[in-house]
Amino acid sequence: MTATESTPDAPDATDAPDVPDATNATDASKASVAVGVADAVTADPGAGPGERATAPGYRAGRTLPLRVEAVRQLKRRRTLVMGGILALLPFVLLIAFAVAGSPGGRNDQVTLMDTATASGVNFAATCLFVSAGFLLVIPVALFCGDTVASEAGWSSLRYLLAAPVPRARLLWSKLAVALGLSAAAMLLLPVVALAVGVAAYGWGPLEIPTGGTLDAGTAAQRLAIVVAYVFVSQLVTAGLAFWLSTKTDAPLGAVGGAVGLTIAGNVLDAVTALGSWRDFLPAHWQFAWADVFQPTPEWGGMIQGSAISVTYALVLFALAFRGFSRKDVVS
Repeated sequence: MTATESTPDAPDATDAPDVPDATNATDASKASVAVGVADAVTADPGAGPGERATAPGYRAGRTLPLRVEAVRQLKRRRTLVMGGILALLPFVLLIAFAVAGSPGGRNDQVTLMDTATASGVNFAATCLFVSAGFLLVIPVALFCGDTVASEAGWSSLRYLLAAPVPRARLLWSKLAVALGLSAAAMLLLPVVALAVGVAAYGWGPLEIPTGGTLDAGTAAQRLAIVVAYVFVSQLVTAGLAFWLSTKTDAPLGAVGGAVGLTIAGNVLDAVTALGSWRDFLPAHWQFAWADVFQPTPEWGGMIQGSAISVTYALVLFALAFRGFSRKDVVS
């Protein structure tokens, strides 16, 4: 080789391939985890360009089965604690009556509370009367408000969607289980109260505060109707809590917001200056079931209350599904 011969050019720094920044690569990989998992599950080698086909054997309707979700929610501590509180209330009232004596009429006015110790059915009806206004609101708000927000708070919601569980399927499963637990809570209290009342005061007719009696069998049937109506009247709270649960990552915010707005409705109902506007408040009809405990039951109040509650609940459920379908889930 002579001096005039040139050696191969050394690679120039500007020609070197770009080295990806480690920090940016890490952030990008984290941001695309959910999309990558979903694409891996739903990818189909035989799909044409631009098509998004599901993997063989994948069925959206089989994701997040109700049985799995129900078992998960039943095993949670808040479910067990709430069930214990509701089952304990009849015993608390029984002890109170045993210590303070049988209640009596005040100012010659007899209320349902005054006939609590007349029979087991009276005792069960009294337990519903003292708990329907506030205590039964809490389990409904808890079960429906904690369902989606808790997943977001645990940062597991995005992984459920990347499984992939369709968003509508996820909401339907969680809503069905939450309403089922709420119905169980509504049923648990009167069943325990009836058992405790029969053991303490015997199986007898229901004494109506306004006068007259209902035989025990008829009274038990009316009590079942009352439980169903109380559940329907709480659908507003369920819808409100569920909607808030899809809007926040804090379960306490969803539960507390639902309970707070329910209390606000009760306060507004007490403002008589609102006049007929109170008829549009769900709280105005929450004790309409008292008309059932009459020799000839009146259904008008319960029909209006059910219509108001179901209407509000359907609107709130629709808002929850619509908002969650467009929500950017990052938690």
